[in-house]
Amino acid sequence: MGLKESVMQVAAGLFVERPARAKSLGEWKTTLETDGVAVDQRAAAAQDPLQASKVLRHISGIERWGQRRLKIFLGGPATRDEYNDYRPGTDLTLDEQRAFFRQTRAETVALAARLQTAGIGDDAKAPHNDFGPLSARGWLRYLDLHANIESKKIR
Repeated sequence: MGLKESVMQVAAGLFVERPARAKSLGEWKTTLETDGVAVDQRAAAAQDPLQASKVLRHISGIERWGQRRLKIFLGGPATRDEYNDYRPGTDLTLDEQRAFFRQTRAETVALAARLQTAGIGDDAKAPHNDFGPLSARGWLRYLDLHANIESKKIR
């Protein structure tokens, strides 16, 4: 493992995994629901619809990519791909991007519920391209954190 990989895994431990352990899968489900509404409201109030659409497109793409990784915990095949193919189209209006995000977030919330029902523990891991292996709670924390940070770019 190279220096960059080591640094990224340490960062993931501090900023993703450690805070992720503070909540159960059920609590992450609730947090994702609440924070998803806040992201959507921020987009609804955007002064620049084009810029807001671009941000939501990025958020939704990352979240759909992360969902693919969450499915590994439920028996799906392990993959190593990039998020580009998961993004919605560039031709969607802001309202359409918002609807796409809301649907994407609802699917993430449903996955969190399935993970909880399956009793997935922190010993199970799924790979993140930059942060290395993350637990299910780590993935949920990552997706929530990413959306919250990126959505602050909406003006």
